Amino acid sequence: MALHRDIFWVGRQWAVTGAGIQAVDQRLRGVFDIEIARLWDDDLVQSRRAKPGVNAADFDKALVVARERFPQASGPDPLIAQLEARGVVETPVVSPVVPAVQLRAEGRLARFMPQWRVRR
Repeated sequence: MALHRDIFWVGRQWAVTGAGIQAVDQRLRGVFDIEIARLWDDDLVQSRRAKPGVNAADFDKALVVARERFPQASGPDPLIAQLEARGVVETPVVSPVVPAVQLRAEGRLARFMPQWRVRR
């Protein structure tokens, strides 16, 4: 998987991007990447750090930068928390309530349109 287009920090082995923490070496095809929603999952982070060949100091720096960039979402939607962290959304998003469509046909006569045909 190619690096995300938004790159915030690049180390020797790891990069913090708009997708989370990604391995710089693209031959790994995104096997070691950590998504933004899973940055705070300590079991996943420890399993990635324990892999052979991982530069622990570079990984720790990437984790610190990523956790500062994408704070832990206290609400149910991590996307809104990410937008608030970037300063795009200033107020909480309130989903508009769409009124239900009510169809009424009682007591009304149907109007039929005349048929038309295309002549060749």
